[in-house]
Amino acid sequence: MQLNFIYMLRLTVLLGTLGSGTAHAQATYSLQKALQTARANNPVLAAERLNIGVAEADVATARLHPNPMLNNQTLQLLQSSAFPSETRWYNADNRQVWWQLTKVFPVAGQRRNQIATAQRNVVFTEKLYAETERNLYLDVASKWLEAWAARKQLDVIESAQTNLDSLLNANRYRYEKEVISQTDLFRTELLAKQFALQAQTARQDLQNRQQELRWMLGTTDSVRVDTADAFAFALPTDLESLLAQGAQARSDVQAGRALLDLSESNLRLQKSLAVPQPEVGFIWNPQNTLPYFGIYATMDLPLFNRNQGEIQKSNVLKEQARRQLDAVQSLSQTEIAVAFADYRQQGQNVQAYQPILEQSQVILDNVRYAYLRGGTTIVDYLEAQRSWLETRQQYYDTVQAFKQSHVRLLHATGFIQQLAQQ
Repeated sequence: MQLNFIYMLRLTVLLGTLGSGTAHAQATYSLQKALQTARANNPVLAAERLNIGVAEADVATARLHPNPMLNNQTLQLLQSSAFPSETRWYNADNRQVWWQLTKVFPVAGQRRNQIATAQRNVVFTEKLYAETERNLYLDVASKWLEAWAARKQLDVIESAQTNLDSLLNANRYRYEKEVISQTDLFRTELLAKQFALQAQTARQDLQNRQQELRWMLGTTDSVRVDTADAFAFALPTDLESLLAQGAQARSDVQAGRALLDLSESNLRLQKSLAVPQPEVGFIWNPQNTLPYFGIYATMDLPLFNRNQGEIQKSNVLKEQARRQLDAVQSLSQTEIAVAFADYRQQGQNVQAYQPILEQSQVILDNVRYAYLRGGTTIVDYLEAQRSWLETRQQYYDTVQAFKQSHVRLLHATGFIQQLAQQ
């Protein structure tokens, strides 16, 4: 009976563990996978994507023909003394009926221009959505880098904490044997407590960054960044190629061109709307049982309103779109040049840190070896340990700055969208 109870207890614990693992699934994301996931699941993009459907609905509306209009007018004779003999008020002899069926006919390419303008608006909306994507990818990549840096900082602190814990255990033993003083032990314990507090803060910071990244990815699973991601995305090595890429691939430049096309199409539409639209149809008019048939035609006389205001506004909007395109193209060139210069400088900084890392490790190893053999003081060793930690923290700050400059260059050239779509 006791064995069965122990077996059931172990089974319960095992099932609970498996259930917990299912409820808290965790996925590892490289930068490219994070961008691809955000492209598919980000809630902001999901809402913005619907604007394309709205623009496409406007195309369907522009393709529709004007409905025919049916008009009825009925006149009833009210003076009964004027009724024909032996008739009452409801007889057709005492009534006149007017039936009119007409339809407005667009002229001067008005319907064609409406369709073309709506189609160009779809293209413009798509480019605006692509620009929203490009900017969101920058935010996602930056948040991924923050989580990556938080993970690296925690790893470094935990490594330093492990090294110091081993020294602390050794010093406690040496203090018991009266090899070192109580002050040396307390100094070791004090630095160990400081590292413990730093590690606790780093864990919370990492958890916060992962929570923010999870929302941006639009996933319910726990996320962690792939710290093994080499983050090596090939880019042209010369500025001219990058500028040419930005001129073609940047979504804000494409949106500027699409807006200029839309404004030109709208100008053609407004000019065509200056031509009056005729309304033509037929009339069936029985009057006191006598049938009449006629033709109906009407149109505005463009004496005062020739759509001058909308045409003028369309010209201004076209000029505005042209100037906005010039500004965006100039801005893209500036951003690419600045991002490329920063990328090269940050890459040089990372390379310059390699010998510094090696020197800090050699210093720590030598000081540790000397201290354990009584060749130096605890102050020297703790200072070397603290310097080793600061050097590696600064190194990962430099690496983060380099990766961030890489992301900005991908964003500035438009390559970041290609990366998310691969």
